[in-house]
Amino acid sequence: MKYHVVDVFTDRLFGGNPAGVCLLDSWPADETLQSIAAENNLSETAFLVKRDGGYDLRWFTPTLEIDLCGHATMGGAFVLFEFVETAASDLRFSTLSGVLTVTRGEGDRLWMDFPAWPAEPAPNYPALAKAFGTGRFETYKAADIMAVLESEEEVRDLRPDFEALKEVEAEAGMPDNSFGVIITAPGRDCDFVSRYFAPNAGINEDPVTGRSHCLMVPYWSKRLGRTKMTARQLSRRGGLLWVEDVGGRVHIGGRVKLYLTGEIMID
Repeated sequence: MKYHVVDVFTDRLFGGNPAGVCLLDSWPADETLQSIAAENNLSETAFLVKRDGGYDLRWFTPTLEIDLCGHATMGGAFVLFEFVETAASDLRFSTLSGVLTVTRGEGDRLWMDFPAWPAEPAPNYPALAKAFGTGRFETYKAADIMAVLESEEEVRDLRPDFEALKEVEAEAGMPDNSFGVIITAPGRDCDFVSRYFAPNAGINEDPVTGRSHCLMVPYWSKRLGRTKMTARQLSRRGGLLWVEDVGGRVHIGGRVKLYLTGEIMID
């Protein structure tokens, strides 16, 4: 099985979010996919199978399959553009979140077309206040939970209690373990900053997250009064994204660096 590791939402190695990308001829058993993702031990591994008009795409964390992943989608598209679909200008993926597209842009950027998830105001769940050590935030809810803080420094310095964060699932009535908790605030050298935690999905902190921008882009677009914005994720590795609110969809742009190419040896 052809296997690649790419660093996504960065222009340098060892930055951004590393994604595993596996190119398959056909689908093996789900247990095999999950075992590979657990062995890779990255936030997500993307698995792709070619079909008429595009590719089927699935994403697995080390513990479960999820319904939407940004960085592994962009990483998968980068691998295909580099090694398989070298003449293509865009790629089409069939996923659990519908059809997603990735397009080549200027300045070696790739652009993803993703669903917009406008979030509704929600209570400040006690588990969030316990996890954050403060109740000074506004809470919103869609497929993920989003907490809006006052400053970039608060986002950067927060050290959450991950066991307390796990309790949010029951308090917020989330349907399964695939959700995450976003913290976000206005940025100093960009429009907004964020971090993303998904301990219920086996990821305490995700380095740079595409799917969280499905919530944040509609929120910040309305709050700031602009459709095109830049965003930074303030994890240890860090990442830069260009985003656009296009009404019902969000465009998420970034760069990718190839780290590893090899083969996974399975029967």
